[in-house]
Amino acid sequence: MFPNIVNRVCRTARSPPILSQVRTKAAYEGEGKMTVRVINQEQDLGLMIDSYATYGFRLNNGITVLGPVAIFPRTMLSWQVRGAEDVTADSLRLFKVLEPKIDLLVIGLETKERPALDAVFRASRTAGLNVELLPVEHACSTFNFLNAEGRYVAGALIPPLHIDLNEDDMLQSKLHYGNLYKNDF
Repeated sequence: MFPNIVNRVCRTARSPPILSQVRTKAAYEGEGKMTVRVINQEQDLGLMIDSYATYGFRLNNGITVLGPVAIFPRTMLSWQVRGAEDVTADSLRLFKVLEPKIDLLVIGLETKERPALDAVFRASRTAGLNVELLPVEHACSTFNFLNAEGRYVAGALIPPLHIDLNEDDMLQSKLHYGNLYKNDF
């Protein structure tokens, strides 16, 4: 039936029937299909995690994300989990449906308790993901390193419950703020 319509349209225009003049929909077009437009196409290192705190994460573009985050080389989303106990195969499904597929999912947890780690590991296996389970402070640097290498990596990070400061951290902070407020007169 479709070639008859094409022939009829082409004959009324007094030209030979050419099927290549008719544009058909591509597989990704149509109702109910999702399309994505890439806004940030700069060829830099992408998003990196500059710092973390008990309330969230600061990214290299100056944005502070409150709470858990799902981070990709060029995109960041708020991840709707409260803690390791909420990480299930359903909450990890987002990372499975990505195209192109991610090489590795770096999961940074706020806890080091073995039962929580085991539950998250089982959930990641159920979801069919290749994961690296780490404390959040190590997961941030692992994500940054793999992202800088150009690997297609994603991070699922939950802010830590508390941060242990050492003397070097306090000294660096004091020097940083001392230099900020130093008079240049």
